[in-house]
Amino acid sequence: MSVPNIITFLRIVAVPAAMYMILTGKMEWAFALFVAAGLSDALDGAIARMFRARTVLGGYLDPLADKALIVGVYVALAWVGTIPLWLAMMVVFRDIMIIGGVILLFTLKETLAMQPLYISKVNTVVQIALAAAVLAPPALGLPDFHLNGWELVDLLVYACTVTTVLSGVLYARRGALLFNRLGGVP
Repeated sequence: MSVPNIITFLRIVAVPAAMYMILTGKMEWAFALFVAAGLSDALDGAIARMFRARTVLGGYLDPLADKALIVGVYVALAWVGTIPLWLAMMVVFRDIMIIGGVILLFTLKETLAMQPLYISKVNTVVQIALAAAVLAPPALGLPDFHLNGWELVDLLVYACTVTTVLSGVLYARRGALLFNRLGGVP
């Protein structure tokens, strides 16, 4: 295991801790773990690039760690009622669909370059922003964020819904094209 992979693995291990902190109302700790996970994501990537320590394992672990963090935090936030349950379910379903497609392609012995769609990158940013906008006010003792009279969390829920659906549809389309190429989809 390389140093970047160890950092990524620690980020995965932090997911249940962050969920526990949210579920027990310790938002300061949950926010701190969420920020630390984000910083560790940047750190492991920087180390991997600087020291040419990129590995195949890291190529799979890093997005898995990101998905585990988002899914875990969203499930916990939905459980305590700070984000809509339907949104958490949508985020989880999209990620299960993507991971399931990757596993299916792998079992069919198809090589797959882990290249996210642009909309997926936007979706990830929106998902992180929403989680931060929900966690930061209680963690830091701040009032809810507003933007031109709109509550920021509400705007981010809308943006997250749109980007999650759009990226899910585009990944499903990409998967259908790959399966069609393999002769697996009529």
